[in-house]
Amino acid sequence: MDIKAVSYNTGQALLVSAIFMGLSAAVSALNGFDSAFVPLVISFVTTFTAGCFPFIFIKSIPTVSLRDGYITIGLSWLLSFIFGMLPYVLWGGEFTIVNAWFESVSGYTTTGSTILTDIEDLPKSLLFWRSSTHFIGGLGVIVFLLLVMPDASPFRLKLTNLEISSISREGYRYSTKKMVGIICTVYASIAILETICLMLAGMSFFDAVNHAFSTVSTGGFSTRNSSIMGFNSNAINIITMVFMFLSACHFGIMFAVVSQRSFRPVNSIMKYFFSATVVISLAIMFSLKLSGTIDSWGDSAMAAFFHTISFITTTGFGQADTANWPMFANILIILCSIHCGCSGSTTGGLKSDRVLLGFKIIRSSIKKRLHPSSICNTRIDGHVISDETQHNILTYIVLYFGMIIISTVMTMLCGLEISEAVSGSIASLGNVGPGIGNLGTMGNFAAMPATAKVIFTLDMFFGRVEIYPLLVCISMIFHRN
Repeated sequence: MDIKAVSYNTGQALLVSAIFMGLSAAVSALNGFDSAFVPLVISFVTTFTAGCFPFIFIKSIPTVSLRDGYITIGLSWLLSFIFGMLPYVLWGGEFTIVNAWFESVSGYTTTGSTILTDIEDLPKSLLFWRSSTHFIGGLGVIVFLLLVMPDASPFRLKLTNLEISSISREGYRYSTKKMVGIICTVYASIAILETICLMLAGMSFFDAVNHAFSTVSTGGFSTRNSSIMGFNSNAINIITMVFMFLSACHFGIMFAVVSQRSFRPVNSIMKYFFSATVVISLAIMFSLKLSGTIDSWGDSAMAAFFHTISFITTTGFGQADTANWPMFANILIILCSIHCGCSGSTTGGLKSDRVLLGFKIIRSSIKKRLHPSSICNTRIDGHVISDETQHNILTYIVLYFGMIIISTVMTMLCGLEISEAVSGSIASLGNVGPGIGNLGTMGNFAAMPATAKVIFTLDMFFGRVEIYPLLVCISMIFHRN
């Protein structure tokens, strides 16, 4: 491992966090130097110093190997988690070491789970920092690194290939530099447009910015204890739904739609994602109305569509308390947490791409058994999916469910009930946030045992980097070659 190369690039990742810590301290100053000002300033100085430290000893940009690329990904995220918990630990309150770690990991991985029982008790600057960790993590610490690296750096291409899944890359078809620019342009545009729309709907500028950060990153941190329900506005509900859905769509395709002024770039995966969202929403709507959980069809439709979009996009905002919903509706919500949005977006989970291709692979296998002499290729939008890609997809799906099972068993050993263990594991690995029951939209993870919280944060980490990079890093620790 080239220590200079790894430290040089992880240092840049820390500087990104330091910038937002400085902005959070500025928010504190604008609000009369609230109680988080000193913790944020100390955190900023510490993180900025740590980020700048490698540059003292490294005079030129080092060449990075593929091995170093994997290690940089792991360390960039891990150090961001560690330094990101500093403002929480220094501020105190409910933030023990474990709770601060949980909140930091949940923020950077855009999971949105929280240990806080009274969010509104936090000073505005600390609320802004929570939302900022979503904004940083949604775009990806690695994408920030790509922006500041030289165009000709071989590391740029390596990191792009590691951070963005192979399915996602299929839709960009641009040079690496332009691809990164497209991601950032779409990301920033969604955040700015939603901020404006939420303000027009009645939100304050502060609340609008925080919720825009959480929405575009499909994170879910809110400035209210009761999440979006606390604003009691159908206009805000609808705006949030629209931008949650957009944030879960392939950024490259959205860019192509806008730039070409045509819906022709929309592929079958996005059509499938839209159809799945509508079908599940309608099923939940009928469940809520017919079970008597919600009286009117209009309120049932609002609750059903809002929470389906919230969970399937892995955002996790709440417009109602799902703990009171019938079991059928909660099961569908759990399925949404596994299914999730499109590759090339900020969502977690399996991704609609893998789910749709998984169905197609199964269908092709059945046809092959019925007609052994026929050629049954798996296609999507007219393109034949290679055997290697099919193998990778099926392997990932098996790994994904295997990790859910392992996490469920381990958290049950910590004392959790099976519903909390299953839904908490699915919500954490999928970067969704809320689960069902006590972990629902109006619940939190405060009462979880410390060991269970740590296990859930590991799920969040694996889910955010899509398992493989971390497994490679772990493998390299035990195998030198």
